[in-house]
Amino acid sequence: MKPASPTIIQKELLTLEKKQVVDLCLRLAKYKVENKELLSYLLFDSIDEDKFVANTKKEMSELFSLINTSNLYYTRKGVRKVLRFTNKYIKYSGIARTELELRIYFCNILKSSGIPIHKSDALINLYTGQTEKIKKTLSKLHEDIQFDYREEVEQVMTLN
Repeated sequence: MKPASPTIIQKELLTLEKKQVVDLCLRLAKYKVENKELLSYLLFDSIDEDKFVANTKKEMSELFSLINTSNLYYTRKGVRKVLRFTNKYIKYSGIARTELELRIYFCNILKSSGIPIHKSDALINLYTGQTEKIKKTLSKLHEDIQFDYREEVEQVMTLN
């Protein structure tokens, strides 16, 4: 079965009654956790983006504190888990400023966590990839906002 395009789905949704659309949304949310999370974001968290960013940063900090640092292999797995979590919430938001804040926070917390980044090529590449994404996201923002984040971005770009 080939899925319909978003335009066709949109046209079909416009023809349905409100109750039918609600039922479809609930059915969608029932089967996949990501759908539930996205729906929750759209309904509750998108109203106050600053609160969403603060809550996400708090969860990221908690996830970083749970990383097993006894072995570099488990440390890498833990860091990638936090990054997957971060990317998921960046995707839900879709706002460049939110993406920038979360990526900068990820890099800062990774640097300050005491994890030996320099001992693993994978962690160095992961960090470098995040800095490249930060640069790309920063270029999408307005000049005034770029200026506001310039100092934080410069701090992140240096891996000490």
